[in-house]
Amino acid sequence: MPAQSGGAPRRPAVARRLPRPRLTGLGGGLFACTAMVLVGGVCWLLFSSSLFVYGLLFPPVAAATALWVRPADLITAPIGVPIAFAAGVWPISGGSGGFDGQLMGLVSALSLHAGWLYAGTLVAALIALVRKAVLIGRRRLPRRAA
Repeated sequence: MPAQSGGAPRRPAVARRLPRPRLTGLGGGLFACTAMVLVGGVCWLLFSSSLFVYGLLFPPVAAATALWVRPADLITAPIGVPIAFAAGVWPISGGSGGFDGQLMGLVSALSLHAGWLYAGTLVAALIALVRKAVLIGRRRLPRRAA
């Protein structure tokens, strides 16, 4: 890639238009929790508390979290997204009665839709792993040239 005047590599035009937030580990977890609570609210309002739609929207949130977290905090992405899944599924889990009923609804929703939970966590883990491998490769590249 041609270098800019500052020596940094130039990014392609499509990549320049994409947002490049760099969230801390805590910020990534808060982003994922907030996004999944909003997704849960949308599912509750528009889709009659459909856990399928909720699960379908979880992997993109997990991917965005893993893409937007800082390189130093990459390990937090696969840890924070399952917590966000549980935080967002609670309002639409379908529990009734008191605290015990709500807790049983949450446990049932988590166990019945564990496939979505695993899929989103796997997406976040794979993205974090690839990003870390690229960072390590970039660090070793100047040593090879010398």
